[in-house]
Amino acid sequence: MHFIKWQGCGNDFVFVNAMAGSIEPILRHCTEICDRHYGIGADGIIFLLPSDCADIRMRIFNVDGSEAEMCGNGIRCFARWARELGLVRSDTFSVETGAGVLYPAILPNGDVRVDMNRPHLEAADVPVSGLGEGRIVSGTLHSVALDRDYTVTCVSMGNPHCVIFVPDISAVDLTKEGPALESDPHFPRKTNVEFVQKLDENTLRMRVWERGAAVTLACGTGSCATLVAAVLNGLVRREADLVLDGGRLHVEWDGRPEDHVFMTGPAVKVFEGDYPLEGE
Repeated sequence: MHFIKWQGCGNDFVFVNAMAGSIEPILRHCTEICDRHYGIGADGIIFLLPSDCADIRMRIFNVDGSEAEMCGNGIRCFARWARELGLVRSDTFSVETGAGVLYPAILPNGDVRVDMNRPHLEAADVPVSGLGEGRIVSGTLHSVALDRDYTVTCVSMGNPHCVIFVPDISAVDLTKEGPALESDPHFPRKTNVEFVQKLDENTLRMRVWERGAAVTLACGTGSCATLVAAVLNGLVRREADLVLDGGRLHVEWDGRPEDHVFMTGPAVKVFEGDYPLEGE
């Protein structure tokens, strides 16, 4: 299997060009490929595929082999790689994802700005249950597993997010609280969990527990969900820098349900090579 590894703010992925091949043999080895001691090491595997409704198609699978709808850091890297391969003809193009068709634009400095479409805010669309109808903004969620209440804002960017604003992010035990909230019964499809501290009027500090991947250095869709949640809670106006464990992203949203979210950040090639698929 030939692969290339990219990272966006430390969120790293194994990319495979599957334009003319099957992905099933690779998926059988997903966990070992992503293992950081015995494999290549990554937060997931992303496949480049043909599309019937866009210029190209992206599918992403988590470390545990589960498929995710979308990945914000992943699509920036995907865009750079597809352009380098010559599979798209301009710096702005369309990508079919599990969250719909999205539109990345490669900027002159190498960063990528992505139209991430509009956020989904209704409880049924996130999805989240048992916290009321309509938008869940500063709602109260009682975690039975942790025996405590959380003030949560729930947003879907094509995948579910539970955003929690805290006064001191360093006091959060992410490895304990993250998995308990990911699998909380209020989230029928599980959820990504973001803990966020406001640093100033234009800057938010975020740490993330990703559904199916555990703690990661960054989450693009999580950054978008966090900015949306911050606007809904009156913490920022319409844009902010998100300071993540692995870098910084800039996110914009004008605040109306129909407005699209825009994310801008880096995409960096790490290395490429060939990986043996034993038994295939």
